[in-house]
This record gives sequence, structure tokens and C-alpha cells, in this order.
Amino acid sequence: MSDPTNYESAAKGSPEAVAEFADTGKTLINKLQHALHVTPSLVPLIVLIMSLIVFGVLLGSKFFSPFALTLILQQVAIVGIVGAAQSLVILTAGIDLSVGAIMVLSSVVMGQFSFRYGLPPEIAVVCGLLCGTACGFVNGWLVAYMKLPPFIVTLGMWQIILASNFLYSANETIRSQDISANAPLLQLFGEKINIGGAIFTYGVIFLVLLVMFLAYVLRHTAWGRHVYAVGDDPDAAELSGVNVKYVLVSVYMLAGLICAFAGWALIGRIGSVSPTSGQLANIESITAVVIGGISLFGGRGSVMGMLFGALIVGVFTLGLRLMGADAQWTYLLIGALIIAAVAVDQWIRKVSV
Repeated sequence: MSDPTNYESAAKGSPEAVAEFADTGKTLINKLQHALHVTPSLVPLIVLIMSLIVFGVLLGSKFFSPFALTLILQQVAIVGIVGAAQSLVILTAGIDLSVGAIMVLSSVVMGQFSFRYGLPPEIAVVCGLLCGTACGFVNGWLVAYMKLPPFIVTLGMWQIILASNFLYSANETIRSQDISANAPLLQLFGEKINIGGAIFTYGVIFLVLLVMFLAYVLRHTAWGRHVYAVGDDPDAAELSGVNVKYVLVSVYMLAGLICAFAGWALIGRIGSVSPTSGQLANIESITAVVIGGISLFGGRGSVMGMLFGALIVGVFTLGLRLMGADAQWTYLLIGALIIAAVAVDQWIRKVSV
């Protein structure tokens, strides 16, 4: 039988450190990669600040004025609201090509219900919001329960909703004067507030509140964490007890509702109800999301980054316009930013720690 004192005496002379591991993650590059991985919105924020500084130096007070800066917010309000809907879908590793069509159809429903059927504007607005939510439900059900690829589902829904929009509206535009006289509630998001020379619209205020709300929900609620989990690995999320189908349907329904609000804001922005408006909303929303650092592979990014991405597009557009540059330069630079954003995302995914 062994003597326990031998073990005690041996332990007294042994080194206290059990094991040591080489610290290989403390280089500046590693720290940068880790910071970008933890905070994906950091890159678009840096790009936004740098672009503001560059155009501010080149244009001076012509660019750095309350009117010019708030004009950027007004221009990106619609794209930002639609981009918030697109962000939710892309975080689940999906994509929604029908967001623009849902937005326009919802605005048409609000206008037609008010003027064709004579319903009170309040009821017409609710019907438009329900229409957008219903379109999102169809998308979500087909993706979650029928297991169809989101790209194919939303591509088909885009065509269906777009055609339904033109057929239902008979391609007729409801004029701004008629809306102002009979249903001013439809133009609510276009009303302006002047604060010290800075002009804000209710659409801009709604965008900011929406982004703040979604940022909180995604980061501090169980549903938000489930959205990230589904986007990162749906099989692992389901094994962990997450109702993946419910999450997907709820995400697409919420995206449809947000697009309907964008349709309401669109009426306020252009003043009229036009079935031909918002044709580029799909591409513009994806652009804001990608530049904003949200990964197209799902599970990583923030809606705040999407807002920064939309603002970057707005800053470049206004800055180059004030400089008198050809509009094609805007598309060239935005295209380069999209490719750079995807390259950075791939780099972070590959080597982040």
C-alpha cells in the first residue's frame, strides 16, 4: 500500500503551473480581426466618418450644413426602412427580392382603399399594413414549411406582387393634390419638422426609432438570439430547441410589415400613390445591408450597420452631386464598396478568432 506522504512531498517540489499555451492572438491584425468580428458595424461606421470628412474638406459649408446633412437622411429614409426588413431576412441566411414590390403594393392598397372604396384613411392604412404582412407570411411559409430556397421564392413573389400591383391599380396614379385634400394621413411621413435649420421628416424619425427598436430586439431578446442562431446554423439551432420554422415565418412577416410601413413613407416622400415608384428598392436595400457589414451567409451583422451603409450611399450621392460629378461615378464607387464589403466579410470569417 503506497504512502500518501510520498505524494505530498512530491507535490511540494513540483511546479505550480499546470500548463502554458503560447499566446498567438495578440498581434494588431488579430485584434483588428476580432474587433470586426465582434462589431461588424465598425467598418461601415469608419467608412461613413471618413466619407463625411473627405466631402466636408472638399465642399466645406456647402456640404457641412444642417440642411445638407438632414437632406441625406431624407433621401435614405425609404431605403433604410426597406433595408431594415432586408436585414432581418439576410440575418437568417436568406434574401428577399420582393421587398420593393411589397412596399409599392402596400402603398397602392392604402391609396385605392381610400379613394376607390371610400374607406377612412386610418382603415386604409391598416389594410395596407396587413397586406404587407400577408405577403411576408406567404414568403415565410414557403421558405420554412415547403423548404424552398428564399431566392427562388422571393424572386417569384416579386413578379407576382409586381403584376398584381399593376393589375389592381390599372397603372393609375393618385395625385398629390387629391391626397392632401381627402386623405392627408397617407402623407404623414412626409411632413417636415424644422429644428435650427435642420429639416427632419416623420419618415426619418420613424427610421431612427425602427433601427433602435430592432437593434434592441435582436441583441436583448430570445427571439433576436434565435434569429442569429437560425442564420448561423439552422440544424444546430433546431437541436438546441429553437423553433426554426416559427422564427423564419415571423421574420418574413415582420419584414413584410416593415415594407408596408415603407410604402406609407413612400407616399409621404413622393406625395402621390404611384404603382411605378420604388423600382430599385430591392437592389438599394441589399446594397445598404452588404455595405453595412451584414453577412450574406447569415448569423452575423447588425441593423445599425445597415443604417450606416444606407447613409454611406446617401453621402456619396449628395457629395458627388454637389461636386458636379457625373452620376455614373456614384454607381462606380458604390459598386466598389459592395465588393470590398463582401471581401472584408470573407476575410473576417476566415481568420477571426
